[in-house]
Amino acid sequence: MLIRTENDIKPSEISPEADFRVRRTLLQATAGALLGSALPQAQAQASPPAPLPGRPSPLSVMDKPTAAALVTAYCNFYEFGTDKEDPARIAPQRLRTRPWTVRIEGEVKNPQTLDIEALLKLAPLEERVYRLRCVEAWSAVVPWVGYPLSELIRRVEPTGNAKYIEFTTLADPKQMPGLSYPVIDWPYTEGLRLDEAMHPLTLLTFGMYGQTLPAQNGAPLRVVVPWKYGFKSAKSIVSVRFVENMPRGSWRRANPDEYGFYANVNPAVPHPRWTQATERRIGEDGRRKTLMFNGYAEQVGRLYAGMNLKNLY
Repeated sequence: MLIRTENDIKPSEISPEADFRVRRTLLQATAGALLGSALPQAQAQASPPAPLPGRPSPLSVMDKPTAAALVTAYCNFYEFGTDKEDPARIAPQRLRTRPWTVRIEGEVKNPQTLDIEALLKLAPLEERVYRLRCVEAWSAVVPWVGYPLSELIRRVEPTGNAKYIEFTTLADPKQMPGLSYPVIDWPYTEGLRLDEAMHPLTLLTFGMYGQTLPAQNGAPLRVVVPWKYGFKSAKSIVSVRFVENMPRGSWRRANPDEYGFYANVNPAVPHPRWTQATERRIGEDGRRKTLMFNGYAEQVGRLYAGMNLKNLY
């Protein structure tokens, strides 16, 4: 096994899945070990997934959901390591999701700090089956549980200066060993245009597969933006800031030639190191054609009318 030191890893070196069949075999072989790997003391500190039902949503896609065991074992969450298996191996032992608060700040009339329980009660929860597309050219279909981010936005009342939203995620070296790797500048930040954040599809997410979010998938809350590449869907959020100027985002700062602000799924714009025209869905053999806006063009295409989506990637 090749062990990388923290100075070895550069953003431009993080590659897509090398061989999916090998990875899938590895996941199947190690799934049982992952479930039993947490130490008793660590289990007492972490908040394991608990039932979190949501009412069915008409905004769900009809695709067959990807098996939960695959989605929870194959993750990008670099705060816990750069290998896909690192988050499932480390995060459940280390990430403490209670107590948890989120600051709502910036260009809003009602700035406030809310704990996770208050956020959970802010609006009725829905289960929405969404496609998830990673910039590394793999995809999944996940039943998420949450409510539209717009419910929170309306309550804090953005001012006329608010044009964008910036999400900041947890960065605690005691819990997140991946912070010692200078892959990006920590803490992780990402942003949306305000109209993107207000779109009904943008989900403030607390659960998946009928349970609270597992630690490795962004507990206790994340945002899910289904027509964008996965790096736009910030995990383990601690701050939501309303701002006038476009946030740069962690990956855009690290490598702007590969990670643009919009990050809309666009099969006509290849990544500099691989094609985006096709994708491999976790749990399936072969590849499938990538859909514009991840298949949500009818719902979100109007947001980008008149824009050059090859230059504004």
